[in-house]
Amino acid sequence: MLVKPSVDQALKKARSHAKKGEITEAQKLYQAVLLVSPKNIMVQQELTALNKLKQNNTSQSLPQEIVDQLVNLYNQGQFLTVVEQAQALTEQYPKTFIVWNILGASTAQIGKHDEAIEFYNKSIALKPDYAEAYGNMGNTLQEQGKLDEAIEAYNKAISLKPDYAEAYSNMGATLQEQGKLDEALEAYNKAISLKPDYAEAYSNIGAALKEQGKHEKAIEVYNKALSLKPDYAEAYSNIGVALQEQGKLDEAIESYNKALSFKPDYAVAYYNMGIVLKDKGKLDEAIEVCNKALSLKPDYAEAYSNIGVALEHQGKLDEAIEAYNKAISLKPDYAEAHLNLSITLLNSGKFHEGFDEYKWRWKTKKFLSQERHFLQPSWDKEKSLNGKRILLWCEQGIGDTLNWSSCLSLVASQAKKCILECQEKLVPLLERSFPNIEVKAANKSLDLKRDDFDFHLPMGSLYKHFIHEIEQNTKIDAYLVPDPVRVNFWRKRLNSLGKGPYIGISWKSSNMDMGRLSNYGTISELYPVFKLPNVTCINLQYTDFANDLTKIKKELGITIHNFDDLDHFNNIDDVAALCAALDMVVSTKTTVPLISAGVGSLTKIANWKQSPWNNILFNPRGPYIDIFERDTCDPWDRVFNLIADDILKLYENRSSS
Repeated sequence: MLVKPSVDQALKKARSHAKKGEITEAQKLYQAVLLVSPKNIMVQQELTALNKLKQNNTSQSLPQEIVDQLVNLYNQGQFLTVVEQAQALTEQYPKTFIVWNILGASTAQIGKHDEAIEFYNKSIALKPDYAEAYGNMGNTLQEQGKLDEAIEAYNKAISLKPDYAEAYSNMGATLQEQGKLDEALEAYNKAISLKPDYAEAYSNIGAALKEQGKHEKAIEVYNKALSLKPDYAEAYSNIGVALQEQGKLDEAIESYNKALSFKPDYAVAYYNMGIVLKDKGKLDEAIEVCNKALSLKPDYAEAYSNIGVALEHQGKLDEAIEAYNKAISLKPDYAEAHLNLSITLLNSGKFHEGFDEYKWRWKTKKFLSQERHFLQPSWDKEKSLNGKRILLWCEQGIGDTLNWSSCLSLVASQAKKCILECQEKLVPLLERSFPNIEVKAANKSLDLKRDDFDFHLPMGSLYKHFIHEIEQNTKIDAYLVPDPVRVNFWRKRLNSLGKGPYIGISWKSSNMDMGRLSNYGTISELYPVFKLPNVTCINLQYTDFANDLTKIKKELGITIHNFDDLDHFNNIDDVAALCAALDMVVSTKTTVPLISAGVGSLTKIANWKQSPWNNILFNPRGPYIDIFERDTCDPWDRVFNLIADDILKLYENRSSS
């Protein structure tokens, strides 16, 4: 019970709260005093006046100067302060829709997305035609990855405010995230038609063009944004990304530094620079600038993920796993970090954990459009396939499809019927190799109408289900069966070139983007193999090889024989027959060694040890495979010298025996 001094203190405190406008706190204290002194007329009068004041406030609009103060704090990035002040104002002005909207936007900025949506809905309940609240709701839903709901919110905002350029631009960004680039560009252009000096919309157009592979055009549009807003740090950073994807790494770094000159606390520019430094092989520097990004933005999950990649390239797998887990702790639905983690776990030999994480590939932007959807369930191995039909479907490149087909017999032996849908150019080879499986070209058009199977499974999930068998049988028999007539044809063709041994070579991929370059050498680096005595080298490179072959002939005087009548890229069945006719294949990690290993040819692979593909899921399977590894910072010369020495010893031993 309150005693006299406590009553006085409570009244003094209540009046202080009332003076500050903290009405709810003052009311509580007055009510506590009245419990002790119910007949205190002065307290009753003060409480009544306070109640009237609160009632008046609920019907009054918030002074514009207070709104302006909140907006200024928001623009300064002081989101916690805005949340604190806005929450207090909602008690004084609970019917002021703009406060709820500002509270929602600030709450979203500190990562509390569900609460932010609640606040937007309160704002809309007070003002159903409040387009800005719908626009902000769209932004928050996009951050949550709820892209369809975000677009719905943007459309609602635009229906209420047809000239809402920002909603069009943000909807474009959401459509772009869904991979709908043409629709995204349409939305951006609409935004610009409404607001011709909208630099941010031009920058977004640049990002969409870059994603379409139109890097030069993208840079032009970014420069248009800069002409409208010369200190636009984000545009300089985006130019850096476009330059980076063109392989112009030094120019990209210059562009990021330009962005930082205008915005020294721009964490994204530091993060992007970290990616470039990683691609340049400057791994310590990459980690350093990503840590700088984290010092500016401690919850920057993407920076932790990039640190994880750099650490993985250094061979520090445990530290990389720690970095990925940190990224995921900050952003639990960060699919790319989960996928990176899965690969590192697989590289570490932690197969079960790695395959559990590998399911996150379907949530990444790269794989989103590759997933297929059926009415039938996916097979989880817990369910018996006895008497059942199963559909297996390709999900990645042709090399992956061929490699993972090494598991097809394991599935077919359990099921009543097995159907394989793969790339059309693989059908002849796989049909011959697996006569008990129905092999046909992939066709997504009828996925939701099909009833010719009971379960389905993407091929990348086969290893998860059969890891025990795979671990126990690392050396398997040849499982790809080339056309024997064509094998004989190629043997005769090879003999016409001169004396063997005949060695097929491949050195690069058809996809040579910056993130993949470390997996491949140049044709010149295979020189130790070319100079071996009495060997005849055969080109197995399937794209962009003519200039390389001319270069080797001109610089080294060595002829790499190419069969011009063979379509290396499309006629995979004949490539498999040629591989079977060769004495061996020497290659970096391209599709070629996956074919040669599968047909049972001796295959020697020059492999990047820290590669994300250097694990059980992506390494080739077959009876005769030798892998020679180089570390990230080492040149390829040592690896190809080791391969050449190994070949020399092999033929010396054969000659002596």
